[in-house]
Amino acid sequence: MNSSLRGALLSLAAFGFYATHDVVVKLLGADYTAFQIIFFSGLMGFPLVTIMLMGDRRDGTLIPRHPWWTALRTVAAVVTGVMGFFAFSKLPLAQCYAIFFAMPLLITLMAIPLLGEKVGPRRGLAVIAGLIGVIIVLRPGGGDGLGIGHLAALGAAVTGALTSVIVRKIGSEERSAVLMLYPMVLSFLAMGVIMPFVYVPMPVEDLALTAVMAGLGMLGALAIIAAYRIAPAVIVAPMQYSQIIWAALYGWMFFDESIDLFTAIGTGVIIASGIYIVLREDTPLVSQNRPVLESRSRLDIGTTPRISSWLKRFERGADRG
Repeated sequence: MNSSLRGALLSLAAFGFYATHDVVVKLLGADYTAFQIIFFSGLMGFPLVTIMLMGDRRDGTLIPRHPWWTALRTVAAVVTGVMGFFAFSKLPLAQCYAIFFAMPLLITLMAIPLLGEKVGPRRGLAVIAGLIGVIIVLRPGGGDGLGIGHLAALGAAVTGALTSVIVRKIGSEERSAVLMLYPMVLSFLAMGVIMPFVYVPMPVEDLALTAVMAGLGMLGALAIIAAYRIAPAVIVAPMQYSQIIWAALYGWMFFDESIDLFTAIGTGVIIASGIYIVLREDTPLVSQNRPVLESRSRLDIGTTPRISSWLKRFERGADRG
């Protein structure tokens, strides 16, 4: 089995873990607020991340070199987590993923002012087509109309894209520990402040589910790290769209959901435009920044650190070995 095929299979497994993670989020979201779910899932995940941070032997402090960009990214990451978790509790899984799949389109747009990226007519048309796909999924004025869940999913896509572009802008100069730790700490503290107002007692089995979430997030991250280490990003990145298959399966199994025609058509348009952008970014003459390919993460939320930060640490460890 060649490295590209192994990388593709590993990334498919990773997004399977992530999709299962999101099913748990949706199950818990029926009884608890996003604030409470994020608080406990972050609490369960802290020991795992702390062990990884203890392995950082480089000299330096946790003071960011770009404090304002770091602060903006940290807040955006926490907001992304809250809105993303809330969207899962309100919308069918397939609709959530369809809207989240707009992130590469938004990253491409944000990279123009923030990274100085030049977007030619072909990628520009792909972005427009993808945004039309989002409108098809949302179909404002049709169906049940836009709800707060749709707005939360859109907001998560926007702030998630912003966090990815900021990391692309400052990531080479900031310590991985800074990029990993700040969103987690802010998320934990912010959710802790809100908790007295939203807390609902959780039975042991629901607390165990938050631990399962943390474990699935870790498994997904480790699998995608391994995929990026052995296969090019242009092979790994499009595999995120496999989550729509998991959404259809899990939605049918657990939530009696089905994918309607508008969601199917809009999702197809969004995926096609996203894959086209990925393929164009892999052409050296088209993009020097490669903002979508180099984001190397799914939703950037405050409960788990960015995959790209973990990948840097693994690569440094391999170099030392």
